[in-house]
Amino acid sequence: MANDGLRTEFEHADESPGLLLWQVTNRWQAAQRAALAPFDLTHVQFVLLASLTWLTSRSGGDPVTQRDLADHSATDPMMTSQVLRTLEQKGLLERRDHPTDRRAKSLVPTESGAALVNRAIGAVETCDRDFFAPLGDRTSRFTAALRQLRDRG
Repeated sequence: MANDGLRTEFEHADESPGLLLWQVTNRWQAAQRAALAPFDLTHVQFVLLASLTWLTSRSGGDPVTQRDLADHSATDPMMTSQVLRTLEQKGLLERRDHPTDRRAKSLVPTESGAALVNRAIGAVETCDRDFFAPLGDRTSRFTAALRQLRDRG
């Protein structure tokens, strides 16, 4: 049986936007893991805790639910639930009774959770600044392109 090679539309692998995105994402995730290691947070734990802290500060006192958090973070609801359990076990967030929906829980960062994520965000933003520095003044266009891909539905 002859091996005809890979039947691709690309002459070279680095012409594939999907492959390049995957490779860049892997490098960015490794940089983020290293930046977050001193805080004992995975990147998804950081994203959910930071999002919860941000949403809570802007909710005007309205409860933030797991669904609100998953929607804001663009994370899978089941994975979100698992990560929230871990954050709760670490004492970084609390689940409280929802004031109007007996089936739902309201999520709030603990004082130590908010303090931790506010320390960690400096490391995350420095990591991003360093990682994307080669783009120079094209960073805002790159960010806009990423939003366009994220929001296309």
